Amino acid sequence: MKVVAFNGSPRKEGNTAKLIGHIFSELEKEGIETEMVQLGGKSIHGCIACMKCFENKDKKCVIDKDIVNDCIAKMAEADGIILATPTYFADLTPEIKALIDRAGMVAIANDNLFKRKGGAAVVAVRRAGSIHAFDSINHFFTISQMIIPGSSYWNMGIGFGEGDVEKDEEGINTMENLGQNMAWLLKKINA
Repeated sequence: MKVVAFNGSPRKEGNTAKLIGHIFSELEKEGIETEMVQLGGKSIHGCIACMKCFENKDKKCVIDKDIVNDCIAKMAEADGIILATPTYFADLTPEIKALIDRAGMVAIANDNLFKRKGGAAVVAVRRAGSIHAFDSINHFFTISQMIIPGSSYWNMGIGFGEGDVEKDEEGINTMENLGQNMAWLLKKINA
């Protein structure tokens, strides 16, 4: 089994990556392979509503000048998907939003490509706005017919400077519980 996480933060080793790392530790303890894909800082184009994915049905977006088609392929192969973002003006980063829009359309156009996969949202936040970002990612999971594991709190970690989330004990505990619950869920789905 494999879980792929997409880090929407431009800080490759920032708070968002640290939160993902806590989830990965729990997944790896259960023998689940993990991979992190860095989206933040890359030039990723948003959906242009051309609907070619519905015509072509080749599990690809017609825009092929960025990494989104590679991401879609990784999502299709994975058993679980984590979408992680820092909070930007109470919402997602543009890179995560572009991935959601394009991967979502391609998935729907190709017989619900992500149906019954596990999906988890992870949000790093300085103070407020994380629930909106969390909801935006979960909307993608639910319309994709994915299964969302819960945790002991909403999947967020609080911190501003790089590494500050490591001081958020409840946030770290939430990520560890999420990793344990995701491992349990994936084992049930794949039994």
